[in-house]
Amino acid sequence: MAVHPVILGLFTGAGGQFILYRPGMAPLEAPSVPIVYQLLKSVGHSTMALAEVVLPYLNSPNDLTWRGSLAAYRNRMQSALDGLDATAMQADWRPNSRSILQNNIAFMDECLRTNAISVDALQEFAKKQGPLLKKNIAWAAQTQVGHWMDVIGGWKQMLGADWAKTYGASNTIYVARQNNILFSVLAQFFGPEAINDRLVLIETISFTTTPEDMLDALTRIIADRAVGAAFFGNDRLMDFELMGGDARQAIIDQDARRNMPVNLPPQVPFGSHQWPTLITPGPGAKSLADLP
Repeated sequence: MAVHPVILGLFTGAGGQFILYRPGMAPLEAPSVPIVYQLLKSVGHSTMALAEVVLPYLNSPNDLTWRGSLAAYRNRMQSALDGLDATAMQADWRPNSRSILQNNIAFMDECLRTNAISVDALQEFAKKQGPLLKKNIAWAAQTQVGHWMDVIGGWKQMLGADWAKTYGASNTIYVARQNNILFSVLAQFFGPEAINDRLVLIETISFTTTPEDMLDALTRIIADRAVGAAFFGNDRLMDFELMGGDARQAIIDQDARRNMPVNLPPQVPFGSHQWPTLITPGPGAKSLADLP
């Protein structure tokens, strides 16, 4: 870090955190994503959370223990609705969020009135909310991406020639691995040749991690490259499971002994720059826009 700038992109509930480390200088933390991102996501999540509250009781019609928590949640929903016009959300986005919150309240009122949570009512509620949720999700994504593209673009310009030796890393949990937003933004500026070279996606077991843990992981990856070059003549060998190649052949041999088909992906050369996520095309929906 005395020689190379480092950019960390960390997942947070506020749309991410980016930190730039420059040799001999204090870390520079980027400004947060505009608050409207959190507002849009919170409104959308309020509907998803409501579904989580009622789903366990669909098959237990005589269990009314849900009433207390649903009534309390309904009060919070009303407070959110009452305060919507006081938020920083732009005027033409507010009607959509208002409709989502109003539909949430109407569904809860009906459940409380009838003392029942029915499959039909939940399906009708979901059908009504789906198109509205899609809009909030799209606007939140536009807000987040636009902000971080401006930040990383500005940092690249500021670093000038040092960009060519800058390292970048972002963290991901399994559910956010495909289409990881922060990594994808970084990739636009680092370019395809930097993927898995100077730009690394580090998998974690929780949504959030500390900058210190991320720097430790990145340092280990880079340090291991020198070891691989010294012992085996390939500086990218240890970016991967060291026994992986031999274990692959052992699996193939064991499959043959057991008359089992081999179920393994194609081998990829060390140092491949392909995306560290699913990249093989196929049929089926690939985004919310593909769904009815």
